[in-house]
Amino acid sequence: MDQQQFKAGQGGGSDCLVTAEARIQGGQELHIRSKVAALYQRQIEARLKDVLRHFDLQNIQLDLQDEGALDFVLSARIEAALTAMDPSLAQKPYSLSAHFPAPFTPSSRLQSRRSRLYLPGNSPKLMLNAAIHQPDGLILDLEDAVAPSRKHEARYLVRHALMNLDFMGAEKMVRINQLPLGLEDLPFVVPAGAQLILLPKCESAAQVISLDAEIRRLQKQFGLEGPVWIMPIIESALGVVNAYPIASASPSVAALAIGLEDYTADIGALRSTEAWESFYARGALVNAARAAGVQAIDSVFSDVSDMDALARNVQMSKSLGFDGMGCIHPRQIRVIHGAYAPDKKELDRAKAVCLAFDEAQAKGLGVVSLGSKMIDAPVVRRARHTIETALKLGLLETNWKEVEKNPASDRNPGGKTDE
Repeated sequence: MDQQQFKAGQGGGSDCLVTAEARIQGGQELHIRSKVAALYQRQIEARLKDVLRHFDLQNIQLDLQDEGALDFVLSARIEAALTAMDPSLAQKPYSLSAHFPAPFTPSSRLQSRRSRLYLPGNSPKLMLNAAIHQPDGLILDLEDAVAPSRKHEARYLVRHALMNLDFMGAEKMVRINQLPLGLEDLPFVVPAGAQLILLPKCESAAQVISLDAEIRRLQKQFGLEGPVWIMPIIESALGVVNAYPIASASPSVAALAIGLEDYTADIGALRSTEAWESFYARGALVNAARAAGVQAIDSVFSDVSDMDALARNVQMSKSLGFDGMGCIHPRQIRVIHGAYAPDKKELDRAKAVCLAFDEAQAKGLGVVSLGSKMIDAPVVRRARHTIETALKLGLLETNWKEVEKNPASDRNPGGKTDE
């Protein structure tokens, strides 16, 4: 009787296909076919043997068809095939062993999330150079971008990618599957250093609370400190109705996003470039996010070929109060960043607010005013965020306060605005 074979990976550049077959006896039999064998045959063979040694597998046949996969991709594919062959091996993860330490560095709750680039969680080729496009966040997607039959191997690839891929400063994001299946994704991504979890098709505060509790349990189990943020994605009419309870369900919620493809389908509307069919939902989401004190993140723009339409969409998004939006192609990032960057009017207003606040603090005043208007704490926080964004983007000199104190002749010496 033939033994069952277990596969992981696929053909194509930067990936590999691993086939594992358990044997009763006969020792280890390895078959390696690699297009980079002339350079890396020994390293590839050493990696295979190291994984087998970790799992103490003495009798096995392992076939590897390699198309130039990086080391972490090889490891992920081998581990996925072996754990599919013997599920008990998952209790001793190779990817969380001493080979791949993953020190956890939490991201900031208020950091810029103008752009988040979606990457299919089972496609290493698209992951490798994604960070060079400088999105604010990179999303390794385990949900819609991964076929149900590939969820198992995608989890291992995402785990290895989180610990080995160079994110170049981009926030490490993972979109898990819709609950309850998404809870099974968490042991793969939380210990591996995911900084933010996107919760798709969220419709209730209870879902956020359940997710947050499991994240905290895993952090305690693995000795991790620091927050793992949550970004619920609202994708239905019910989700829009419950937007505020969702946004305020946990201190771990950093942002609230909307997914318009599923939302428009849920209400029976066709998604259009003008987006009037989602105007109410987007406004409701921004209002709920602001009331809860979290960021509001807009949906992706589906037409990757029309940059002009994208720019108009982002301008509308910004005018509604959104802080950022999703991307499905790297070419969208620059347009989105440019449109969400503070313009001159916003920057002048933010500078005036910050200078007025600092002056009031220096004088020991409990009340801050700008012209005839009082300035409260949320206005100051917003102004500081605008200044920080401008500094990060190089739109403002680091010594801008000194420049304001000693303005050039064409500057407004009082620092006042027409607002």
